[in-house]
Amino acid sequence: MLLKKPIIIGIAGGSASGKTTIAQMLYDSFEKTKSVTIIREDDYYKDQSHMAFEDRVKTNYDHPFAFDHDLMESQIKDLLNGITINKPVYDFTVHNRSEKIEVIEPRDVIIIEGLFVLEEKCIRDLLDIKIYVDTPYDVRFIRRMTRDIKERARQLDNIINQWLNTVRVMHEEFVEPSKKYANIIIPEGANNKVAIDLLITKIDSILNQ
Repeated sequence: MLLKKPIIIGIAGGSASGKTTIAQMLYDSFEKTKSVTIIREDDYYKDQSHMAFEDRVKTNYDHPFAFDHDLMESQIKDLLNGITINKPVYDFTVHNRSEKIEVIEPRDVIIIEGLFVLEEKCIRDLLDIKIYVDTPYDVRFIRRMTRDIKERARQLDNIINQWLNTVRVMHEEFVEPSKKYANIIIPEGANNKVAIDLLITKIDSILNQ
């Protein structure tokens, strides 16, 4: 039986700060109860099927305009109202939405993670708990470089150029300032075991109210 109103936890932070890892750790802690689900902002990148691959590569994926936040907001509200959603799935290797969809059912706790979860007002206003993951630039760059090479088939030169020309600039303009909206700031990302344990305890208390 679901809670009268699901609790929505937003996790924001810079690229490769550890947002996804923290969200997954929280989900895994309650997987057996089937009471927690995750919504990733990355899956709401705008559909670019009308664009050639060469043009998709030029998109600034670190700007809020790259996302369909209207769809994201609408689907979160559906979950709040007990309605199952068909969430888009993004494919980073082709810079476009996949043909696949992910069916997400309403749950007691909805974790939303992404760059602009706190920056985008329409999403921020839906959050009950606002978290910012604060990880140093050098750590994030190394993580992103490793991830993009292994998982997204990116070239090193492209990774460096994107980091210097868009990722860092957009972080300073949009992501870092959104930290002011956070209820909780987690230094060191997923390595901060104390913060993770406190969040697990909080979620457990919500589920057992």
